[in-house]
Amino acid sequence: MKNKDNLNVSGFFRLKIGEPDARGRVVKVAGDSGYQKNTVVNLGFQYFLVQLLGGISGSSQLTYVALGTGTGPAVTDTSLNGELSDSGNCRCAITPSVIASKTLQCAFTLNSNVVVANRTLQNIGLFATSQTAGGTLFAATTYATSQLQTNQAVNGSYQIRFS
Repeated sequence: MKNKDNLNVSGFFRLKIGEPDARGRVVKVAGDSGYQKNTVVNLGFQYFLVQLLGGISGSSQLTYVALGTGTGPAVTDTSLNGELSDSGNCRCAITPSVIASKTLQCAFTLNSNVVVANRTLQNIGLFATSQTAGGTLFAATTYATSQLQTNQAVNGSYQIRFS
């Protein structure tokens, strides 16, 4: 008997750029990317999926998201092109949750005033470390540019879907 199980991994993200009030709540949305699809890179499959499933030393878990000004990834990339590095807080800690039996959602916020100059954002990636320009990329993509001002925050979600 043939096994017809196929496993596909897809990632999707959504960013909302907005201006927060005094309490940090976004009161005016300045940009919304809508959901966009990503690329899982070669070492992303190896470290974050294959080694993790086997409990092998050196495996990684998703804990941070990075935003950048560069191009989209090639499957051989290990870093995010043009990653923001204004401060140690440029990588955003994620809050993971299971939103369906086959979907992991990673929610995050880049607070206002973390970047020291206005930026044109156009890519995003998932990592296991908070160290800017460090660690191995799991997945990333590029999208139509969004302007981020220093007084604006970014709220986002990144979903990894198995089908």
